[in-house]
Amino acid sequence: MTDGFLVPGPATAGPLAASVARVAELAGRVGLSHGEVFDVHKLSEASGVPTEVVGALLEGRPAGRPDLQARFLQRFDLLRRTRLKPNGRRYTQQEIADGAGMSRQQAGALINGDRRPTMEHCDAIQRFFKVHAGFLTADDADALNGALQRTEQRLLQDYAGEGDPLERLLQDHGVRGIAWRAAQLPTDKHRDKVTEWLDMLLESVKPTEPADSSKPTDA
Repeated sequence: MTDGFLVPGPATAGPLAASVARVAELAGRVGLSHGEVFDVHKLSEASGVPTEVVGALLEGRPAGRPDLQARFLQRFDLLRRTRLKPNGRRYTQQEIADGAGMSRQQAGALINGDRRPTMEHCDAIQRFFKVHAGFLTADDADALNGALQRTEQRLLQDYAGEGDPLERLLQDHGVRGIAWRAAQLPTDKHRDKVTEWLDMLLESVKPTEPADSSKPTDA
């Protein structure tokens, strides 16, 4: 930990490690410090993952809440603390209930952990607080990975067109974007389909070899 942010270590293998590496490289190329892109507090608010879990995951250590109910309660509480009304106050239980289309009793039971949420409850609450789908339910590593991917997208958008080096960076990143999208597929079977499709595409655009003029033609 340095000045309130974490310097990423060797994250565990997989999509999260790939995202950490891409964001770190991109930040370096455009002149941003790690503190600006790997601030654990900002990543916690963006992903819903507790700061200590964010730090552990960035360092490559196993961490997180495996229980869906525990994750829901922790992230719902984070939403209520960080997504405030324009006047800076928290939304009341009744306002959440009205905005999410449920009774005050239902909202209270969800907030207090007396009732397990359904996917409909989660979707309604996420829409009310204007956060992305899966905010309340995604696995901690997946949630952090999503936050880093959104950081990556913002960096690319913010710095697009501000000079030739960045234009070249964006061009390079287009290739990596294909790999990134493939990495988000749920199984190796899906990724094999992408590979198969790319092979077919490469074959279709491969230039045909010109006829060898040195060879004699039939009379």
